[in-house]
Amino acid sequence: MNQVSPSNTSVLNLSFEDTKIAFASKNNFQLNKSYWIFAIMNLNWLTKLGTFFIKLFLFLHFPIKKLIKASIFEQFCGGESIEACNSTIKNLSDSQIGTILDFSVEREENQKSFRNTKDEILLTIQKANTNPTSIPFAVFKITGIFNSELLEKYQAEETLDSQEIANFEESKTFLMEICQLSADLNVRLFIDAEESWIQNSIDELSYEMMAKFNKETAIIYNTYQMYRTDMLENLILAHKKSNDHNYFLGVKLVRGAYIEKERQRAHEEEYSEPIHKEKIGTDKDFNLGLRFCVENLEKIHFCVGTHNEESCLLLCQLMNEKGIANNNSNIYFAQLLGMSDNVSYNLAAHGYNVAKYVPYGPVSAVMPYLFRRAEENSSIAGQTSREFALLKKEVSRRKNNEK
Repeated sequence: MNQVSPSNTSVLNLSFEDTKIAFASKNNFQLNKSYWIFAIMNLNWLTKLGTFFIKLFLFLHFPIKKLIKASIFEQFCGGESIEACNSTIKNLSDSQIGTILDFSVEREENQKSFRNTKDEILLTIQKANTNPTSIPFAVFKITGIFNSELLEKYQAEETLDSQEIANFEESKTFLMEICQLSADLNVRLFIDAEESWIQNSIDELSYEMMAKFNKETAIIYNTYQMYRTDMLENLILAHKKSNDHNYFLGVKLVRGAYIEKERQRAHEEEYSEPIHKEKIGTDKDFNLGLRFCVENLEKIHFCVGTHNEESCLLLCQLMNEKGIANNNSNIYFAQLLGMSDNVSYNLAAHGYNVAKYVPYGPVSAVMPYLFRRAEENSSIAGQTSREFALLKKEVSRRKNNEK
């Protein structure tokens, strides 16, 4: 753990309004392209219309992949392969920002595809090992290597037939192989959160891996979606369990990514929604979870995956109050590539540990991820407008400086 005391003026000088720092890595052409992408996304109706036609054109095999690749793919993705992400990794590293390579091909449901995904995840871990400063974490989804229906049946304690048991056990060997390599190479590994009806299965698998590999430090990290009403308690219980069994708890705090699916399923199956009714409840629990992690830093190593400026500032203030160094290796901030550069780059400029999720994969396979980005940006109140306003401010600043 780093013991260097942070500057008392660091938090006071931190501003997420500094667009010169936020977009310093973009030349004028790149800045203007981002400006127009967010200008379009800022028009909610146009985003929905555009998403509809892109899906239609792809279904009809219209030749639009080059257009997609040159626009939204370049904005939000690192490339089609690990090697293609090298320039993104370097550009981020030049600004003291790490990369989290995220193989963003959506879930498939057969053992062959799970095996292929497992092999790709191993490659991202090996890549991180070659440059741990630039690539501080690896990441994957359990549904990349496990059948989601099996996870659901396992969580519901339904009886699995012999073939299902064999498939589940094979997937578990994939999980063990991934976690073992992370431990052998000392690469920290995020296990992403998913839907509530399979999350208990994911948690059980995650804690089993933590108990095995987190004895000396946090290698395996579980993800806590704080929009769930039970998640703050789950985090506290997870900490108690890790203390009782003498392992470090790896935590990634997020607000949550499946809000519409959770509400729709709860409505269809007539059970109480497991998520907060209002965003204020999510924000409150996220910040309480953040405080809990800071209070228990001796056994919790954590990353806050958020674009929320207030939560980021709160963490900076808590670190300052407790004399925790800005670059303490057990605390990270993370945002998505192509979004909230005002947060990422300004935090990094003040010496905090920051990483960007960098999705990659074939253009056609990554499209579901890109559609979600467009839909989330449109649905999150003020998010797209905020991005657009900051880009507009920087475009204006540069034009004025050229006069």
